[in-house]
Amino acid sequence: MSLYLVAAEASGDLLAREVAEWVRRKSPGTEINGIGGAELAAAGITSPIDISPLSVLGFVEGIRAYADVVRLADAAAEDICRRRPKVVVLVDSWGFMLRVAQRVRARDPFLRLVKLIGPQVWATRPGRAATLAATVDHLLCMHEIEAPYYEPFGLKVTVIGNPALTRSGRGDGAAFRTRYKIGADEPMLLVLPGSRRSEVASVAPVLMDAARMVRHGLPAVKVVVLPAGPVQSEFARRFPDAAEWARIVTNPDERYDAMAAATVALACSGTVTSEVAMQGAPMIVGYKTGWITWALARGLLYRKVHITLLNILNGDRQIVPEFVQTRLKAGSIAGKALEWLRDPVEREAQRARQSAAMSALVRDGKPAAETAADAVLAELQLAQRPLIGT
Repeated sequence: MSLYLVAAEASGDLLAREVAEWVRRKSPGTEINGIGGAELAAAGITSPIDISPLSVLGFVEGIRAYADVVRLADAAAEDICRRRPKVVVLVDSWGFMLRVAQRVRARDPFLRLVKLIGPQVWATRPGRAATLAATVDHLLCMHEIEAPYYEPFGLKVTVIGNPALTRSGRGDGAAFRTRYKIGADEPMLLVLPGSRRSEVASVAPVLMDAARMVRHGLPAVKVVVLPAGPVQSEFARRFPDAAEWARIVTNPDERYDAMAAATVALACSGTVTSEVAMQGAPMIVGYKTGWITWALARGLLYRKVHITLLNILNGDRQIVPEFVQTRLKAGSIAGKALEWLRDPVEREAQRARQSAAMSALVRDGKPAAETAADAVLAELQLAQRPLIGT
């Protein structure tokens, strides 16, 4: 049996690696190839193409990168069809993966296509459900609320849960503090500046300025910055003096320990916010995109008030403070962070609010990646069966 995984961004790359590892545990003889980044490479799956140009953000930014998207979709489809796997798993990254799926389907109508993580049809553009159903054979989605959108179109759907919440247990915050000589009672501010180059350019500067302000207002605070692997070089280029006033942690294996150790976290919106909430750190979220993208999203596409999953899935109300677009200001973010750092009662109240809200996201049972691997292996078994009449 042969399997092909495609991942275009950091969170998808990590999930693809985890699924590959579960597949190997359950079916050691399965051949696995794929396209991805450092995570898949760490699993011994070498990408035939460089997917780094796909680290884009927003509608306008996507248009600028359109030539790269088309070129890489063509290259991905070419390699997939050359290797002739039985099943292809397309992880996250809606626009790119849709193009890959359409190209593969046109060349090989019988190859089974699985989409791992669906578009947020519950928040924006529900018409994507019909498009996806016409393109792939099986959707592996995170939340129960997604499945009804696909029922009218007959797409097979498996709910796997949120990978970020089933990835590991609690990080070892005490061990992290010991490694970096941060006292048990010293306040620690964790900065998570984003996983895309565009986020490092537009969101990280504000979060880093806010961290500087917090340090100025509370000199005892220890600032720790955890840039995502794919953008570490970009982060270093944009913030060459950061190591002079903050501890820069680049080992991805320490991410959960750092989150568990944090007194307060400043995070760029994304998958990481669910991970921080799982580790229990009171969190402030920031985000910004291009103005045309923002206007289109707010005016025509996006149907929710908030952008953080923890807020959206708890009645679209603000549990985690969000500073988005015009509100993304370092002074405002620093003010909220200092409020929590100086007031342990309010900080613990925020921690309790986040903990209670997590119940809407956590799915009991096995890890999401294992559930996904089981579904993929079932698809491989289906692909092995001879067609009736042949």
